[in-house]
Amino acid sequence: MPSTYDVDQPIDNTPYVNKTLEKFSGMFGGATAVDGTGAWLSDDEQLVKEKVTIVYSFAEDLDKKKIKEVVAYAKSLKEEMKQSSVSLEVNGKMYFIE
Repeated sequence: MPSTYDVDQPIDNTPYVNKTLEKFSGMFGGATAVDGTGAWLSDDEQLVKEKVTIVYSFAEDLDKKKIKEVVAYAKSLKEEMKQSSVSLEVNGKMYFIE
């Protein structure tokens, strides 16, 4: 979860983290949230850094239905938080939901 809304407006991402922990716990039996720092290069080649919270779950039985549900959830978070993209990692591969 980013800590900004619409690129550069700081927000408290706690409600989004809690919502995601609840969603993933219901889907996979549990979830973990870890604080970190995210970074990327802006259009004018400047380094942009922000606090992020990574929420993840381990899933023994990850079928297409659950993957579609997680992707749909990621899309809804992207829209709700006005992000250009959010990332999703599945089996060690990173996907960007744009």
